[in-house]
Amino acid sequence: MSKLDQALVLEPPSDLKFKGPFTDVVTTNLKLKNTSDRRVCFKVKTTAPRRYCVRPNSGVIEAGAAVNISVMLQPFDYDPNEKSKHKFMVQTIFAPPNVTDMDSLWKDAKPEDLMDSKLRCIFELPSENDKMNDVDVSKSAPVMNSVKTEPPSPTTAAAGPATTTMTTASASSLDDSEMKKLLEKCKRLQSDMSKMAEENRHLKDDSARIRKMARSDHMSANSAASLPSLLVVIAAIFIGFFLGKFIL
Repeated sequence: MSKLDQALVLEPPSDLKFKGPFTDVVTTNLKLKNTSDRRVCFKVKTTAPRRYCVRPNSGVIEAGAAVNISVMLQPFDYDPNEKSKHKFMVQTIFAPPNVTDMDSLWKDAKPEDLMDSKLRCIFELPSENDKMNDVDVSKSAPVMNSVKTEPPSPTTAAAGPATTTMTTASASSLDDSEMKKLLEKCKRLQSDMSKMAEENRHLKDDSARIRKMARSDHMSANSAASLPSLLVVIAAIFIGFFLGKFIL
């Protein structure tokens, strides 16, 4: 018995293209359309199951309905000289009435009841033109974000060169005003730093003067404390002198 023709229509029909760089997950979509008048069970198989994640990888498609499949390629070190040998197969079978156990359905399916479609995996790197366009877009994005203009009226849109000149002039004047503000802020900061340095010098002078006064007060206190002792010694000498005279 000849093999049945595929009941589903695949988009794309033969190739799954993955566009690099492959340093992150790359996702491509596969659409399954059921153009028959019966329910169709499907499952997606691959020759490299560790390299891909497929959601959903199986299910049932009602008559006239469609399902979108996400095929996610995991990151890997891409070698341009190595051709991809990965393949996918979409296997289908007409669903019997009141089907409940999908595992038993596929396990007990007869080979002549199965339908399948095979797809190749193609890896592509961005072209040099695409890279240049990405760089141009990334460079122009900050300029567009920094200069916000009102939506052009019909009159403004007709005067394209004048609008461009006005936008450039406003952008340059905006830069000049910002530069002046920065210079004024720098001058204020320098002035504040000079004032702080002057205050710090005054504080040091006051601290040195206080320490000097404390030392002089300490010396005066020591002198005052030693004066009574000196007077006692002198008085004792005079008393001894007079007593000596009277005794002699």
